[in-house]
Amino acid sequence: MKLWGGRFRKETEDIVHRFTSSLPFDRRLARQDLRVTEAHALALRECGVLSPDECQRVLSALRDMGRELEEGSFHFAADEDIHSAVERVLVERLGDTGAKLRTARSRNDQVAADLRLYLMEETVEIMHRLADLMEVFLDLAEEHLGVIMPGFTHLQPAQPVLLSHHLLAYFEMFKRDLERFAQARSRMDRCPLGSGALAGVGYPLDRWLLAEESGFGGITANSVDAVSDRDFAADFLYAAALTSVHLSRLAEEMVMWMNPRFGFLRLDEAYTTGSSIMPQKANPDLAELVRGKAGRMVGHLVSLLVMLKGQPLAYNRDLQEDKEGVFDAAEQLRSMLEITAAAMRMAEFDRERMLEAAAEGYLNATDLADYLVGKGVPFLRAHEVVGKVVRMCLDRGGIPLEELSLEDLRALEPCIEEDVFSRLSLQECVKARDLPGGTSPGRVEEALRVAREWLEAEGRRITR
Repeated sequence: MKLWGGRFRKETEDIVHRFTSSLPFDRRLARQDLRVTEAHALALRECGVLSPDECQRVLSALRDMGRELEEGSFHFAADEDIHSAVERVLVERLGDTGAKLRTARSRNDQVAADLRLYLMEETVEIMHRLADLMEVFLDLAEEHLGVIMPGFTHLQPAQPVLLSHHLLAYFEMFKRDLERFAQARSRMDRCPLGSGALAGVGYPLDRWLLAEESGFGGITANSVDAVSDRDFAADFLYAAALTSVHLSRLAEEMVMWMNPRFGFLRLDEAYTTGSSIMPQKANPDLAELVRGKAGRMVGHLVSLLVMLKGQPLAYNRDLQEDKEGVFDAAEQLRSMLEITAAAMRMAEFDRERMLEAAAEGYLNATDLADYLVGKGVPFLRAHEVVGKVVRMCLDRGGIPLEELSLEDLRALEPCIEEDVFSRLSLQECVKARDLPGGTSPGRVEEALRVAREWLEAEGRRITR
């Protein structure tokens, strides 16, 4: 069914219909379209376009259609889009009463409402999965309190940190993602119904009734903006893309840490795959796919922004291209969050290997410099001295700093005393970072407590 055609003498060519039809993908909005149409029927009853009996017949037909959609028996014909499909069935079943539903609305405000509702629902689902993943990281951090690992900059060994501190870094990323989705949802929650094609409608529709019955918390302020605005979709895609980037960073570490050269992480066999030719392989395919899908998510965001950038006000058919990327992003992100949480929940960290790796690469060099500062040596001078100490160790076959004698150290800086060796242990290095946000055991335990309290209170609140 087409919702237009009176001014045309010629039938639309099939090739044009195939090119312009959005039904193959926007049928995902069927449930939202039925809800919006129910709200519209109630508003038409209130302003006298539909009688109470007609309105009841429309509502009954829409509920029948909803059941058919759930059962998979709803028949989609060669309709132009989901809106014309719903309207076709209403006209087939109700005749002129069904035809009245086109009064005081346009597909322009209708599709904007449908897409907003869809994204509001998807956002809540994604937020729940994010919160579940965050809980996994809190549990892992609590389980591994006190485990020391090498921290990296430039992917080179840098300073020792607690594994729990490292895991809580991901919690902070996902916390920002959760807040970002909550903010995006609040901006989606405005009803554009009543905006018509662009100028508003010439009927006294109760827009607040439309909003309430559709499931919105408020109404849009400007009809021209309402039908052409896709900022809410860009907000969603930005939040989804950035969450995917964070998941990709985690996935990259999962891949690296599973490599025997690192040996920090073991994924459960149920979350690895094999090779068609190499019998010994256990591959981190799920992490690699998460990493790969992140690029796809960024692409959806860029595609939408590029599509929007050249559009004059108000509605343009370009906006039909807003949906497939949004649908795919929502589906992929839900899957990425679910598989990551499941895999990390079953993952095992090799504590001994992490501690062994932290003892390599002179990760305590900064602490030696800090020791010298405590003895009154300016840090610039201390940095130079410790560089020479490391050079001495390398020249002796790469021995640890702790294996140098006190005489060796004093040859480079006379103020060094016997107590220096206690400062160079990895445990002391970690303990020294005792400030808010630092990696000392006490600070990490406090950060873990605060994070869990936030998730249980604020985090769960904003996902409702």
